[in-house]
Amino acid sequence: MSGATVSYCVDMDKSVILGNMEKRGWVPVGPDDDWQFYWASTQTCRNLFSVDSGYRMNDYQIINHFPNHYELTRKDTMVKNIKRYRRDLEREGNPLAEKSPEGRYLYLDFIPTTFILPADYNLFVEEYRQNPNSTWIMKPCGKSQGTGIFLINKLSKLKKWSRESRTVFNPNLNKESYVISRYIDNPLLLGGKKFDLRLYVLVTSFRPLKVYMYKLGFCRFCTVKYDDSAREMDNLFVHLTNLYVLIVLQKHGMEYNNIHGGKLDVENLKLFLEMSRGKAESDKLFNEINWLIIHSLKAVAPVLVSDRHCYECYGYDIIIDNHLKPWLIEVNASPSLSSTTVADRVLKYRLINDIMNLVIPPDGVPDVKWNKIPTPDCLGHFQLLLDEELAGMHDKRRR
Repeated sequence: MSGATVSYCVDMDKSVILGNMEKRGWVPVGPDDDWQFYWASTQTCRNLFSVDSGYRMNDYQIINHFPNHYELTRKDTMVKNIKRYRRDLEREGNPLAEKSPEGRYLYLDFIPTTFILPADYNLFVEEYRQNPNSTWIMKPCGKSQGTGIFLINKLSKLKKWSRESRTVFNPNLNKESYVISRYIDNPLLLGGKKFDLRLYVLVTSFRPLKVYMYKLGFCRFCTVKYDDSAREMDNLFVHLTNLYVLIVLQKHGMEYNNIHGGKLDVENLKLFLEMSRGKAESDKLFNEINWLIIHSLKAVAPVLVSDRHCYECYGYDIIIDNHLKPWLIEVNASPSLSSTTVADRVLKYRLINDIMNLVIPPDGVPDVKWNKIPTPDCLGHFQLLLDEELAGMHDKRRR
């Protein structure tokens, strides 16, 4: 990167963002000034792109969210888009949509069976009655940080909750929707504890799709050993792995490791799996993770506004079951930039630095006319998962 002076704007007080801007010698300006690079909250982006704002961006301005990212990052719209994607491929006769004799997708079965309430209530009941011993996890569509989540293993519990909350099943009440998903009750455990993967995925364009995976992802552990018995149904410390739960534990001085913060990096997970399950199985798992990321993005690409001023770094949450099958749980538009440990802060500082190197042209000045094909030395800790434009060029050369 050259030493070009760039004017930047931020609407959040995060040291890992501000430190990167300062290191580059960039100049801070206000949102009403002539900024070139804006690291904004999703709400700010919504306001900026709204029809009412009348704001038109110049070619030298870039911002860190796509206007309707919620097509991927809201739990209900993500599920709807993936289901539509599978149906469309099936209708076209695409082999990707092939199913097993039991009716499961062979290649696109990467989200747990999920319904959206209240719309799919009858479908859910039908599925529940076919598998009455299954456990389900219920989450409000528009919330994060573990808010409003609970587990259900009896239909009566759902009906009781519905009556008491007076929300979901009364069509006259305009309340939020929920997703209810089959709970992965056979998670891969490390040290007897459940964990999930937090992976950072950068998209610089949806049409053509350009996707990068950050190599420094990590596992987040529950702080209590996993127990799927009925008595632990309401103990979220057994079942949830997100940052909010870790912060709660810190505040209350419960079982929490201040050095690694209940986390393990992906490279160490790979080493563990190679030793315990073999390299072939480990490689297969991580190839399947790349596959589910690419196809979740292809599922939303047709409906996502691929504005050339935008890029976005998503936080993918993935659970691995004890058969080493990955399941996509949700995608976050604003993965946490808070740090619970020193290692955390270093990781997130590097992440922001590598994102900036990837989304800004080699001359160091934002420009939406750039083809968004970075040189290898700009990748940092990112690896290219897919660039449809580059793939198209290779295809033409082969012909």
